[in-house]
Order: sequence, then C-alpha cells, then structure tokens
Amino acid sequence: MAHRTRPSLYISVDIEADGPIPGPYSMLSVGAAVAGRQDADGYTPADPEAATFYRELRPIADDFVPEALAVSGLDRDRLSIEGAEPRSAMWEFTTWVRRVSDDAQPVMCGYPASYDWTFLYWYLIRFTGGSPFGHSGCLDMKTLYATKARVPLRAVAKRAMPRELLSSRRHTHHALDDAIEQAELFSNLMAWDGPPAD
Repeated sequence: MAHRTRPSLYISVDIEADGPIPGPYSMLSVGAAVAGRQDADGYTPADPEAATFYRELRPIADDFVPEALAVSGLDRDRLSIEGAEPRSAMWEFTTWVRRVSDDAQPVMCGYPASYDWTFLYWYLIRFTGGSPFGHSGCLDMKTLYATKARVPLRAVAKRAMPRELLSSRRHTHHALDDAIEQAELFSNLMAWDGPPAD
C-alpha cells in the first residue's frame, strides 16, 4: 500500500522585535497569512488576505536596541500597557495555525526566515511549551529563490529579483502587511521555474 504524504500548508510569518535575539529582547508584534497549500498534485496559492493573524505583544525585557525599535515604529510604553500577554498571544497563534492547517502540516515561511523563526520558535516554546510547526517546519524564501535562480545565497536581494516575482504591495514593517506581501512572493516563487537556461 502506497504511503500518502501529508499536504503542507505554508504560512507566511513576519515579526517585529526590539533587538537581535529573543530573551534579552522582545518580540513586539507577529503577523501571519496563509500563502498556499501543497499536496501530491502541486501547489495551490491562497488569497493572502483571507486567513490572517496579528497581535501586538507586551515586552518581556527592559533592554532594547533603539535602531531595531525604530524600524517598526512600535511604542514600547504603549505595548507595556496595551500589548497582549505573550503566553495568551502564543496560545491564540497556535490555535489559529491548527485551525487553518486542518489536515495539512503547517510550515512557516519567511523572508528571511532565520530572524523571524528564531523569535517565533523561542516564544512558542517559552510560552506554550511547543510549536505547531514542530522544531524544523520553516522554509526560507531567500534559499528557495537562490536554489531556483541558481545563484549564491549572499547574492539574493529583492531588488535583484525579476519584477514578476515581487508583490505589488509595499514593505511597511507592519508585521501583518509584510506577512501578506511575503505570502504573495512565496506563491510566485513556488510557481516560478527559474531563469531561462543560457
């Protein structure tokens, strides 16, 4: 009897933080958008605005890097009062991921995934004790592009990508806006066969 591979549901995630690593610094917001689903028949893109998640979080540490905080424009003082408690926000996120994934295996995708995944995974483990993505369920869009474009990873930048791959949306450094923008990029990359051979 043939083993049927479980489908993957790709979820674009973007976070904004006030420093380079979680723990000493805080994740201040998280945005997520369903990018699409892949099964044995191929990849099917989703409307990236149809299933989304967004929360702003209370800081967990006093330290912050002013330059990092300036990127998002978020107000730590406001978030200290109005931000969601991290434990409840991460449980809400986990519940949302499980609901939208249904029978599929959720996979976080990001551009680049390394920074966002570091914060997201740390917060999930710290505040819920587990991750709906498992310990390795992430896919880096920069790596995906480098592989398809046949270029070194360090050569990858959005400004160097073919225009048809890029979303028409602006990159605003608002976590939900950027998750939606990156979901479109991901779906375009999944459909792209790479540059024409020389």
